[in-house]
Amino acid sequence: MPSFSKPTPTSRKHLLVLLATILLLRGRILSIPGRIKLPQLRDKRLTPEELLNALQQIYVVEDGVKNLLVPYRDRISKVPVYPTPPEKFTSDNKHFPPIPASAKPNIDAAFIRQLKAILFRIAFPTFRSKETLIVVSHSFFLILRTVLSIAVARLDGRIVRDLVRADGKGFLKGLGLWFLLAIPSTYTNSMIRHLQSKLSLRLRSRLTRYTHDLYLSSAPDLRYYRTGLEGVDQYITADIESWSEALAGLYGNILKPSLDLVLFTSQLAKSLGVRGTILLFGNYYLTVAILRAVTPAFGRLAAVEARLEGEYRAGMGRIGREGEEIAFYDGGARERDILSSAYLRLIKHVNSIYKIRIAYEWTEDYVIKYLWSAAGYGLIAVPLLFTRRRRSVAVQAGEADRTSGERPDDAVAGRTETYISNRRLLISLADAGGRLMYAYKDLLELAGLTTRIYTLLSTLHNLPRLPSSEADVETISLTNVDVGVPPTSAIPEIELDDALGHELQQPTGSAVLVKDLSFAVKEGEHLMITGSNGVGKTAVARVLAGLWAPQGANPDTRVQRPRDAPGRLSVFVVPQRAYMVTGSLLDQMIYPHSYPEFLASGKTEADLMEILEMVFLAYLPEREGGWTTRKEWRDVLSGGEKQRMGMARVLYHRPKFAILDECTSAVSSDVEGRMYENLKKLGITLITISLRPSLAKYHTLLLTLTGDGSSRWTMTRVGTAEERMGVDREIITLENKLAEKDAWEQRLKELDALLSRAGGPIIAKLRICMYTLNLFIRTISRYDRSNVKIHEGTARV
Repeated sequence: MPSFSKPTPTSRKHLLVLLATILLLRGRILSIPGRIKLPQLRDKRLTPEELLNALQQIYVVEDGVKNLLVPYRDRISKVPVYPTPPEKFTSDNKHFPPIPASAKPNIDAAFIRQLKAILFRIAFPTFRSKETLIVVSHSFFLILRTVLSIAVARLDGRIVRDLVRADGKGFLKGLGLWFLLAIPSTYTNSMIRHLQSKLSLRLRSRLTRYTHDLYLSSAPDLRYYRTGLEGVDQYITADIESWSEALAGLYGNILKPSLDLVLFTSQLAKSLGVRGTILLFGNYYLTVAILRAVTPAFGRLAAVEARLEGEYRAGMGRIGREGEEIAFYDGGARERDILSSAYLRLIKHVNSIYKIRIAYEWTEDYVIKYLWSAAGYGLIAVPLLFTRRRRSVAVQAGEADRTSGERPDDAVAGRTETYISNRRLLISLADAGGRLMYAYKDLLELAGLTTRIYTLLSTLHNLPRLPSSEADVETISLTNVDVGVPPTSAIPEIELDDALGHELQQPTGSAVLVKDLSFAVKEGEHLMITGSNGVGKTAVARVLAGLWAPQGANPDTRVQRPRDAPGRLSVFVVPQRAYMVTGSLLDQMIYPHSYPEFLASGKTEADLMEILEMVFLAYLPEREGGWTTRKEWRDVLSGGEKQRMGMARVLYHRPKFAILDECTSAVSSDVEGRMYENLKKLGITLITISLRPSLAKYHTLLLTLTGDGSSRWTMTRVGTAEERMGVDREIITLENKLAEKDAWEQRLKELDALLSRAGGPIIAKLRICMYTLNLFIRTISRYDRSNVKIHEGTARV
C-alpha cells in the first residue's frame, strides 16, 4: 500500500519564500485591478435632479416600444412594456366562461379547467417563453437532487462498511468523496430555491400585467368602472401573489417527491425483494387512504380567508381615503367598531381553520413520521429475516454476487452497508411521501386561490361592451333615451361557513329616472341641466359621457357625439368630486395626459401658468415648490382649489364639449363666473349640471328635470317667454311661502304659551309640533327677497 511522502526541507523553504514574497507585495498586487481600465459596464450615477426628471417622465418610447423608467440605486433601469393586444382578449374570452354561483373550490374537473385556462392562456402563452425555460431548469435541478440523494445514500453505506471493516484507506476515500459530493448538492439546493422564487415572480408579473390591461381598459369597455366585484384590490395584489407562490412551490413539492418515490422505490426493490416491495406499495396505499379520509376542505377555507382579508383591507383603505370627512364627524369610534367587526370575522375564521388543522396535522404527523418509520424498520428486516438469500455490498454497487466463501466480517459489513443504505433511502422516501401528502393540502389551497383568480378574470371577460356613441357628427344628441341605472347581475362569491355565509347580491335594475329624453346641442350652444336632488342630472351626464348605456324600447334610441379629432378631445367631463392623481403638480393639470404626451403637445410651462391664472391658481407652483413637486394633493389642496384644478384641466385639453357636473360648488360666484367666461372664450361648448340660478346667464338652453317622480323633463331656451313664465311661477311660489312665514311664527308663539301651562304627555306632543314648525320656518326663511331678485335678474337675461 503506498504511503504519503513527507515534504523535503528544500520544498518547505521554497514555500516559505513564496509566502513572504506575497505578503511583501500584497499592496501592489491589490492595486493592479484599480489601474486596469475596464469598459464601464453600468451607467453613471444620476444626480437627484436627473432622478426627479426621470420619475416625472415615467417612460420613453424607443423604436415603438414603451420603456418604463424605474429608479434603482441612483440609476435608471429601462423596463420594456408590451401591452396586451385587444385581439388576445377576444381570443381568450371563450376560455373564461362565467363560473356558476354554486361552485365550490375543490380538486375536480372544474379546477383543472380553470387552472388550464390561467396557465396556458396567460402564465405560459408559448413554449418559448422565459417561464418555460425556468420550469425546464427547475426540473433539471429537481431531478439532479434526486440522483444526488441516491448517490449520497450509497456513499453513506460504503463509509459505514469501510468503518466496520477497519479499512482506513477506504474510509478516507469515502470521506473525500463525501465532501466532493457536497459541492453539487449544496449548489443544487440553492438553485432550486432561486428558480422557485424566480418562477413565482415571473408568474406574478405575467398575470398582473394581463389583469392590469384587462381591468384598466379604455372606452367602450371601462371594466374597472363596471366590474361589480368587491375588493378588486385584494384580487389583483394579494391573491395573485399568493397564487403565484403556491403554484411555484407546489410544482417542486409534487415533481421532486414523485420522482423520489419512483427512483427510491426502484432502488429499494433490489434489496427488499418481492415481499418487501409488495409491503412498500401497501404502505403507500394505506397512507393515502388515511390522509384522504381526514383531509378538510382547505381550498374553500383558503378562498374564504382571502375574501375576509380583502374586506378588512378595504376598510383600512377607506379610512385612509376619507380620513378628513370621518374626522369632521368625529366618527373614529364608529369606524373602530366597523373595523373591529371585520377583523373579528377574519380572526374567527382563521381560528376555525386552526382548530380543524389540529386533528388533521396530528393524524398526518403520526402516519408520516411514526407509521412510516415503523414500516421502514420492518421493510429493512424483510431481506434479513424472511428472505433466505443474503445480499452483499455488491448488490448496491451493481456488481456480481460474491462467492459463499467470504469472511464473517465481510458478511457483517455487507449487511451493515445494506442496512445503512436502505435506511437512508427509506428516510428520504418517508420525507418524499410526507411532502407529497403535504402537497395535497397545498393543492386544495391552490384550488381556492385559483377559483378567486378565475372569478376575477371571467367576470372581466364577460362584461358586455358599452355601445359606442361616437359618430361623424358635430353635435351631442340624445334621441328617445330612457335614463336609468343600468341593470347588473348577481356576482357569485365563495360561500362561507354557516356562521359567516352569505352571497353578495347586486341590484338587478332600477326605475327610469328620465323618460324619453331627446335633445341636441350644437357647438356654441351651451346647455344647463337643473332640477332637484335625485332626479337624475348626473345620470344624464353619465349617458352623455358613455359610462352608461342608453335605455329605451324605441328602435330609434341612440346617443351620438363627435369623434375625437387629432390633438383635441371631443368631450371632457369634470365630476363634482375632484380627482387628484398620484404625481407632481404638473401631472394634476395635464391629467389624463402623461409627461411625454405633454411634451408632444408642444405646450410649455408658461402655457400652464397662463391657464392657472385663468382659474386663479397662479400661486400654486411657488407655494408648493415647483411643477415637479410630488405630494398627496388630495390632502394638500382645499376643496375649492381641487375644483378649480378640474377647470384648469378643461382649459388645458380644450375639448369641443365640456360636461361640468356641479364642479364649482365650492367656488365663489365671482370666480365661478370668470372661469365660465374663459371657457366660452376658448370656444368650448358647456353642458353644465348645477342648482345655481346665477349660472343660467352663461347658457342658451335650459333642461329642467321634474322631481315629482313622473320622469318628465322640459327643454327651454334661456331668455324666451316660456322660460320667463317658468321663472315667474317659481317667484310666485316663493312669495306665497314667504307670506305664510308670519302666520306660522304666530302659531309657534301660541304653542309656546300652551307649553308653559301644560304638562305630562301634552308637553312631548307640543315639543314635536314646535320642532316641526321651527324647521319649516327656517326652510322658508332661506327663500328671502334676495333669492327672488336673483330669479328676476335671470329672467331679464
